[in-house]
Amino acid sequence: MSAQALKPDTPAAPQTPEPGPFDSWLPSVARADEPQWLGLARADAAERVHTQGAPTSKSEGWRYTGLRALLEQGFTPVDEPLSALLPEDIDDLLVQGLDSHRVVMVNGRFAPQLSDLADLPSGLTINGLRASLAEAPTALADSINAVAGEGAHVFASLNTAGLDDGMVLHAKRGTLAEKPVELLHLSVGMDEPRVAQPRHLISLDDGAQVTLIERFASLGDALYCNNALLEIRLGRDAALKHRRVQLESPSAFHVSGVYLSQAANSRYDGINVGIGARWARTDVVTRFSGEYAECNLQGLYLAGDQQLLDYHLDVHHGLPHCASRENFKGVVHGKGKAVFDGLVYVAKDAQHTDAEMSNRNLLLSQSAEVDTKPQLEIYADDVKCSHGTTVGQIEPEKLFYLRSRGIPQALARRMLCIGFAGEIIDALGNDALAAYVADAVGNRLEAAPL
Repeated sequence: MSAQALKPDTPAAPQTPEPGPFDSWLPSVARADEPQWLGLARADAAERVHTQGAPTSKSEGWRYTGLRALLEQGFTPVDEPLSALLPEDIDDLLVQGLDSHRVVMVNGRFAPQLSDLADLPSGLTINGLRASLAEAPTALADSINAVAGEGAHVFASLNTAGLDDGMVLHAKRGTLAEKPVELLHLSVGMDEPRVAQPRHLISLDDGAQVTLIERFASLGDALYCNNALLEIRLGRDAALKHRRVQLESPSAFHVSGVYLSQAANSRYDGINVGIGARWARTDVVTRFSGEYAECNLQGLYLAGDQQLLDYHLDVHHGLPHCASRENFKGVVHGKGKAVFDGLVYVAKDAQHTDAEMSNRNLLLSQSAEVDTKPQLEIYADDVKCSHGTTVGQIEPEKLFYLRSRGIPQALARRMLCIGFAGEIIDALGNDALAAYVADAVGNRLEAAPL
């Protein structure tokens, strides 16, 4: 045997990992001021981000939702809180006439100087996520990811890896909050494209009733990204009315995930309105942990030129005697694109499930596009389930009726679109919020080439 053969193998040079599509989104340094359990959760999530990578058109749930424009921006995390804003700086963004307990997040950070949490009812506590961790480092160890788990896709992993702040809301047993809680996500443009990744924890104990109005708005037309995630836990007989209005900057990118766990006899009533952002993706994931729970999901989206609005619903019936309703309506004009992908899954043991899904769309131009995919997967034999979808244009007879009474064509088309959207706007159930959304819809349609 030669002497050369006896030489130990030369150790291989360490391999430099391939850069990932979301590397810039991840925090560059560990955070020394956070509890160890959260640091471990971040590390696990960051590892999943590298494993999952960016979804492609071949990925389930992303066939119609391209990510190229999002990935080209090179977003980096918000590194410093913006504390220069005064209450009068956001007056124009408030909903006139809305009497609420207000929580304001600026670029993903809780802004107590802009919030109004005076006179909270007994049994309702609201705090910032950072503040909650500082006060009791282990208090949220069993709450973060308790409902969402690893999430539906890579953006949930990104949120866990990069979460920086958020709202923690807890309603004790039997709490009845008369005034709604308003959660305002306010984005302010910065020198570089930034991504905010807030995590909100909403927990209603048995019998509690709360209304949550969540809004996304911006100061100016800046480029930024919001990647928000909500974990909602409803106890037995609890009820949450949840209104979400997305009016981001026209240059913004928006990702949000709502993860919901419902105990027996609980009720979730959610309405999503999407009008703003250049690119927006919303996921709503519902799981029932007790019988006779009810989940109602409604939505309205308006997509125009160079705009993508995407809604994905995942309602899993794993227990008997639960009900779900999904009713989404869309208006798409110019070269806008909308995606609706709704799944209702009924397991073998989920007998006596009552589920309905509807998606209706108006296309106002030849270049507008809607990709709609309502799905029912039913493995139980004693259920009441239905689904349907329509994609069409304004009915000529209705347009002729208005034109015959001297109404100009553009105004007549706008009136018919507002009438089409009126069902969802009326369902908001708050006069001030309904007026705010109706004005936003009207202004958007007025600016559109109808």
